[in-house]
Amino acid sequence: MSSCIAFIGGGNMASAIIGGLRRAGHPAEDLVVVEPVAAQRERLLADFGVKALAAADASLARAGTVVWAVKPQLFLEAAAPVAPHVGAALQVSIMAGLRTDAIAAATGAARVVRGMPNTPALIGAGITGLFATDGLTEADRAVVDQLLAPTGRTLWVQRESDLDTVTALSGSGPAYFFYLVEHMVAAAQSLGLSEAEGRELALATCAGAAALALQSGEAPAQLREKVTSKGGTTHAAITMLQADGVGASIQRAVAAAHRRAQELGDEFGRAPGAA
Repeated sequence: MSSCIAFIGGGNMASAIIGGLRRAGHPAEDLVVVEPVAAQRERLLADFGVKALAAADASLARAGTVVWAVKPQLFLEAAAPVAPHVGAALQVSIMAGLRTDAIAAATGAARVVRGMPNTPALIGAGITGLFATDGLTEADRAVVDQLLAPTGRTLWVQRESDLDTVTALSGSGPAYFFYLVEHMVAAAQSLGLSEAEGRELALATCAGAAALALQSGEAPAQLREKVTSKGGTTHAAITMLQADGVGASIQRAVAAAHRRAQELGDEFGRAPGAA
């Protein structure tokens, strides 16, 4: 497979991948970006030494892999001038909601991967859920893993519908975390700490707890129980959360995000003409 990679769209997530590839030694001349916004093209050149095209042209035919990183509602418009040049390439989508059959129909490609990244990918700390169509080989999967390595972890799922759950859990998940921290900081301020003090304590505590959970291998419930002594301060807090139904509320929130992911897929994620 050609080492040339074409990006359709040069925004934040595409830039995160491009930056990682460049740091790993991928030649700038083997990266092609189609980006209609002039300021974004200038930034790609300044930051990564990558020249971006204002519009698709025949140079895209060099690409062995195409990364779709445009807004989902702009996909069909963007795909029309690109498709004649990239049908034989591996297609990797990081567009929310668009299903693989729609991508295959618009590009004429047989090998399509759909991914759902999250915003920590911008600093190399994300996780991307991935689904592959039947045409992919193990070598293709390895290419995708290597492509996305600069953004963090990858997790392959067996069914495309599982990506709706990935969207609800990890795609939207950073917002759940920020919401929790927002209210931890507010509580700290109400009890006399400054906003800066509360923010530092809350963020360091959450980051440390996540690191401990990742390294320990124990279930979250077990880790919680280890710091919840009967009659202690943590027990008082957990008892209040349970009384307020916070656990059930979190599960309902994730379920609501899952339903919305399904709705968005139904709205614009199907192949043209599909029932």
